Amino acid sequence: MRISGGKARGIPLRASKTLGLRPASEANRERVFSSIGSEVQNKKVLDLFAGTGSYGLEALSRGASTASFVEKNRKVSADLKENLSRVQKSAQLDTASAQIFVRDVVDFLKTSSEHPYDLIFLDPPYNLINEICSPIFSSLRKNKFIHSETLLLHERPVGELTIHDGWDLVRTLGKASKGSPVYHIFKLSS
Repeated sequence: MRISGGKARGIPLRASKTLGLRPASEANRERVFSSIGSEVQNKKVLDLFAGTGSYGLEALSRGASTASFVEKNRKVSADLKENLSRVQKSAQLDTASAQIFVRDVVDFLKTSSEHPYDLIFLDPPYNLINEICSPIFSSLRKNKFIHSETLLLHERPVGELTIHDGWDLVRTLGKASKGSPVYHIFKLSS
């Protein structure tokens, strides 16, 4: 698994064998980033359930100004830290361009954000999606993690689409027949 584009293109990402970890494939990341294009440039990114950090690291490689990663598993976070170091070095980014929070996402979102994010990647464990997504979408709004132009990319398996209060679906990437995950892109309701 490697960074698929930008200044750190080709940098390998470490992913230890961990139960439940399913890093986003290069092909899926390429599809997502091709779709959002310039929406990444100079943006503040939040990668929730970061795992190896592939979404946030890809964003940094492609021009995001900062990235924050939230991952509660310490072993996985150690891989993320190494991956971040490699990407920062390759893309010639300052170490202050990113931070890693070794915390549970739901608990992390209960605190108020010091600054809203422009682009958020939400890729929770599939077996918890129906249980935790409503509180996550609510906390993002309530605790100032977003602003009126924030894009939220939600990866989920093919299946039922859930629209959360206060959010509008902007577009969907992926098709049920392909067998890959589907990406729903949300924005705050106007």
